[in-house]
Amino acid sequence: MPLLIQNQRLDRITSTAELFKKYPHLQENAREFRSMTPVDVDPKDLLYVQQREFAATTPADNSVSVIGSEDATTCHLVVLRHTGSGAVCLAHCDGSSTWSEVPLIVKAVMSLSDISKEGRLELHLAGGFNDDEEISAKLSHDILTAFQKMKEDIHLETCCITEMNDIVVDGTHRPIVYGISVNVRTGKVFRPTFTYKGPAKELRSARTFNKGQMANTYDSSRGLVQIGPCKWSENLITHSGLCLSQDDDTLLKTLSTSPMAEPPHFVRDLRATFQFILDHPDCDKLFPGGQPQFYHRTESGDWKRPV
Repeated sequence: MPLLIQNQRLDRITSTAELFKKYPHLQENAREFRSMTPVDVDPKDLLYVQQREFAATTPADNSVSVIGSEDATTCHLVVLRHTGSGAVCLAHCDGSSTWSEVPLIVKAVMSLSDISKEGRLELHLAGGFNDDEEISAKLSHDILTAFQKMKEDIHLETCCITEMNDIVVDGTHRPIVYGISVNVRTGKVFRPTFTYKGPAKELRSARTFNKGQMANTYDSSRGLVQIGPCKWSENLITHSGLCLSQDDDTLLKTLSTSPMAEPPHFVRDLRATFQFILDHPDCDKLFPGGQPQFYHRTESGDWKRPV
């Protein structure tokens, strides 16, 4: 079955402009979402999802109360939840492999759901803006079309993407919403702010430069954040050194899909990631025995790697 809007089958999607024109209530829902006051998320409740990652869990999880992500400019943030089981997945999609990523998201929720229970799959989308290269518009279209091709009934509830997430500031287009979170227990989707984006923030960011497929960053059955194993090439190590020698403006212009719309910490985070790669050229030492790094929630609420 394709995507459903107000229980009606969505026809073939040609553009988000056509979608919003045909379903004006989606515009109103987007306005309501972007007008929300952002909520500070307690790191002790949070499972943070970085670019090209996804994570899924259920209300029975004692380690995670909120899943969230931000720093999306042309990227899109996807929340899919089953209203019966409460199983929910959040993904940070950058357009690298949308057609393979959407099935992963659906499978993650369905694998945690009892399909005999009543309920339905509800989809919430945020991210993108009217960027000059129309990268956001293409990603919006691809994500919607990929969900439309799934066999499951999926109900589109929130669609704060591209033109509905755009604002012009001093003549420059920018996103209004950069992040999204979902309360695992209630299913409420909201705008967040974060003071913590770990664990292993730089390692997970470095993995993104490998151009690999979207990674599942959480094992809900054990309450463990899982990372890797991964490797980076000699070219990436060399590239990291060259990037660190560049000034901030050059890094911003060459490594961002939307340099005028990035958050203020974008270049700082890039530099931290490149420095991490230079400090850890041998990935085998990061993943002894070729095993992932695991982090568990301590009694104090921190993510900690077992000794």
